Amino acid sequence: MLRLLIILGMAACSHFVMAQQQPNIIIFLVDDMGWQDTSVPFWKDKTPINQRFNTPNMERLARKGMKFTNAYANPVCTPTRVSLMTGMNVARHNVTNWTNTQKDTPTDYPDSLLNPPGWNHNGMSPVAGIAKTVHATPLPQLLRQAGYFTLHCGKAHFASYGTPAANPLAIGFEKNIAGTAAGHPSSFLGEKNFRRTPNDTTWGVRDLEKYHGKDIFLTEALTQEAIAALKENQVSKKPFFLYMSHYAVHLPFDKDARFYQKYLDQGLTDTEARYSALVEGMDKSLGDLMDYLETNNLDKNTYILFVSDNGGYSLQLRSGEVHSQNLPLKQGKGSLYEGGVRVPMLVSGPKVEKNSISSQYVSIDDFFPTVLGMAGVVKYTTLQTVDGQNIVPFFENKNKRDDKKILLWHYPNNWTNVNFKGTSWGSAMRQGDWKLVYLHKNQTLELYNLKDDVGEQNDLAKAQPTKLKQMARLFTDELKKRNAHLPTFKATGQTIPYPDEVK
Repeated sequence: MLRLLIILGMAACSHFVMAQQQPNIIIFLVDDMGWQDTSVPFWKDKTPINQRFNTPNMERLARKGMKFTNAYANPVCTPTRVSLMTGMNVARHNVTNWTNTQKDTPTDYPDSLLNPPGWNHNGMSPVAGIAKTVHATPLPQLLRQAGYFTLHCGKAHFASYGTPAANPLAIGFEKNIAGTAAGHPSSFLGEKNFRRTPNDTTWGVRDLEKYHGKDIFLTEALTQEAIAALKENQVSKKPFFLYMSHYAVHLPFDKDARFYQKYLDQGLTDTEARYSALVEGMDKSLGDLMDYLETNNLDKNTYILFVSDNGGYSLQLRSGEVHSQNLPLKQGKGSLYEGGVRVPMLVSGPKVEKNSISSQYVSIDDFFPTVLGMAGVVKYTTLQTVDGQNIVPFFENKNKRDDKKILLWHYPNNWTNVNFKGTSWGSAMRQGDWKLVYLHKNQTLELYNLKDDVGEQNDLAKAQPTKLKQMARLFTDELKKRNAHLPTFKATGQTIPYPDEVK
């Protein structure tokens, strides 16, 4: 008996030591932050838009690690969040549009020409048998099984109310702060109880009652709660996975009084001053978390992955001409062009080359296997096919390139009631420097070389027929491989053609 107790004690001690050696991991996800919404330039030049913003902690993170200038998410939020949590490409998980708070309620705006295909409008699910969901093994579940304290803080938006994944605790998070089925906050203001109206329980942010009636901004409250939870976990010595998923910088553009006035004094409109203040408040949160890590000697064994869930919002509720907010990128949130899918991304942590830049194109699909790779979780089983790739090797070598890698976007839905070519109703693929855009409504293909034309101003479809044909064939193969669902014509009920069938 004594020998057995000694063996069990040694095994427990060994597990404890292994857990201590595992790195901590933070995914810092920002909502609707554009590629240009920062003082960190992600293009070859610093632009006037970059100069408008003040993000010193993003600059600090860039110095501590690697900047990815070709990082991508999906055009809108829920598809990105499901891809991150499952490693599946959007065409495969079929949560192709944002999910409603109400179960069984698709969010597609009506269209005169097309009908969306059947898609998983209830989001993701950790259990089988939930209609219109994708059943998959979630990332936090695997990390928790590997000994991690898993903490969700902020926006969830994985699934509709009435389904399990509306609550992050159901997908493997040990603690959930303020995560629900809601896709944006009712209000960012503590004095309004984070509600636009007193009885708004659907969109009002939950779990933050201690801040009700107080002069505090939502971004700050979430950060304080996340740090408090990490301090509690320090007693256990367990490695932690923090999914810091801010509601900022999504609408509504409430005034963060800590930063607002200086932007107004710089000559920005009220709207843009509010937006810039939202961005700086988000950046302060990043800095507060970095300060916590450094103060507690955790920074050298912690990865931070900073990314946005889609391109920046660039429609009428912003000041200035529509789609001018993400220049030189074309369009914005909801679009298959670069302004809708290219996002800021920074990574720091063990073995990440400091103050470095990688031009390798990577996707939100890659986060799932990458985080598991960081955690040392090599052998794992998932219900789903994982499309993403472990990109840790790129963190360790800024010059490493893979031009055969394929990125795929699929949006057979109508996001909103605007009608811009390239917004909604489309699919796109990138391989190397080449990008093919398939516009569903008029069944046309556009071909761009992003190395020479980041703004997608020069369509090469006619000038490069051989390349167009090769890309269209590959694109079709990839869509079929992932069982992508295509929209249908209202008039006939027939499915639109695949890219290689377009005449």
